Amino acid sequence: QVQLVESGGGLVQVGGSLKLTCTASERIFGIASTAWYRQAPGNQRELVAIITDGGPTNYADSVKGRFTISKDNAKNGVHLQMNSLKVEDTAVYYCNYLKYGGLNYWGQGTQVTVSS
Repeated sequence: QVQLVESGGGLVQVGGSLKLTCTASERIFGIASTAWYRQAPGNQRELVAIITDGGPTNYADSVKGRFTISKDNAKNGVHLQMNSLKVEDTAVYYCNYLKYGGLNYWGQGTQVTVSS
């Protein structure tokens, strides 16, 4: 059973930066997309950033210009660099790997809290 483990969350002040990392327990083949989602209390889980296989990288409008998603193929992982953080970025962040055929892998989530 493949497991995804996120790390790098924490408490940061407005304007600060954090880098999230997601690592898979083993290599996953046939990945259609790799993404970061987030879920704030009382809200639905939303897409933050996504890298599609052979396609473009896309970001939620709310994070464009501040967040950067990147893959670490050597470590079978994905990063999310978050700069100029805002209070509204506070949420639990989840990484997601989607395989061709529809199989989804989710991490357990890492808490990001931005204080004013």
